[in-house]
Amino acid sequence: MDLKLTNKVAIVLAASKGLGKAIATSLSAEGAKVIIGSRDEAELAKTAYDIQRITGNEVIAIPVDVSNGDEIKHFIEQAAEKFGRIDILLNNAGGPPFNKFENFDDDAWQKAFELNLLSVARTSRLVLPHMQKTGSGRIINIISGSVKAVLGNSVLSTSMRMGVVGMAKLMADEFGPYNITVNNVAPGMILTDRLKHTLPQDADPEQALKEKAKNIPLGRIGKPEELAALVTFLASEQAAYISGTTIQVDGGANRSIF
Repeated sequence: MDLKLTNKVAIVLAASKGLGKAIATSLSAEGAKVIIGSRDEAELAKTAYDIQRITGNEVIAIPVDVSNGDEIKHFIEQAAEKFGRIDILLNNAGGPPFNKFENFDDDAWQKAFELNLLSVARTSRLVLPHMQKTGSGRIINIISGSVKAVLGNSVLSTSMRMGVVGMAKLMADEFGPYNITVNNVAPGMILTDRLKHTLPQDADPEQALKEKAKNIPLGRIGKPEELAALVTFLASEQAAYISGTTIQVDGGANRSIF
């Protein structure tokens, strides 16, 4: 299937590793002009090189801290100047720490807000004029399966991701007349560094992952490339009638009807 992404300009955030890297690679493989961002400049440059080597397409690396408003503004300006347009925005950021509600102070809440909610509002607002100019666009937010089912100790993440779900719904309504779609992708257990860090330090990693997969109908942990495939489809012309929705990628782990 030709997803018609050749020469589309895609911004992928938190792209130096994990889900972001897999998504950037998938979009580049489909012919998109990909601009990646993350805080780690050295790792970001290495990722751009790796993706270019795999896909044969140029990848632009621009360091950015998505929790910093000035850096986001500068990043979007640079990205737009590079190719003269922005067609796809993939909002992504590392998750806040896990702990009980009672253990988080105001500073922890503020950091989670700036990293996981305000960053989405800022980037989306800044790319909107560029998408309006071309008469189309795709905004895709990576959130968490915790918006569909309770995940212990995830109060910071869940609160901010639920805010993104509500914001995306309203954005889809407002941006629809400009032919801009807005969707969320909610990962379940995907094999990333964040998941690995939740494993008991004294446990055998392979066995610990098998234990985590016991309640997943497909019987295994997901691969970043599997989530990236969905994101790439949502970025395509074929997904033009999908907007305002949250799609889970969790191997069937969430049993809720709605």
